[in-house]
Amino acid sequence: MKHEHVTAIRQDIPKFSSRHRLRANILKALAHPVRWYFAEVLAHGPRCVCELQQLVNLDMSTVSKHLAVMRQAGLVEDEKRGTQVLYHLATPCVLKIFPCVEEVLAKDIRRKMEVFGSDE
Repeated sequence: MKHEHVTAIRQDIPKFSSRHRLRANILKALAHPVRWYFAEVLAHGPRCVCELQQLVNLDMSTVSKHLAVMRQAGLVEDEKRGTQVLYHLATPCVLKIFPCVEEVLAKDIRRKMEVFGSDE
């Protein structure tokens, strides 16, 4: 009897597909301010690692780790030109999420202002 209850609960747990996990990995790859910034910068064209490093003022190994996360998620691609490694957005359509995030932020700010404004 006890096991039947557990089985019933397990049947209610949603089944996450590989597609859900892959989508989440893309969002996780953007879920850091430095990587978000890199996506914005790379929207304007390819940049070498040294340029990206100077923009964020972080050590080269940290910058490389951030770019590796983005590359593994399929957000950026790299190309070696002489001694430089240039990065570019692999799928610029990822930038379409930026306005949506800004809209969520604006709505959240308005909601919070209403809550704090109603206390008076």
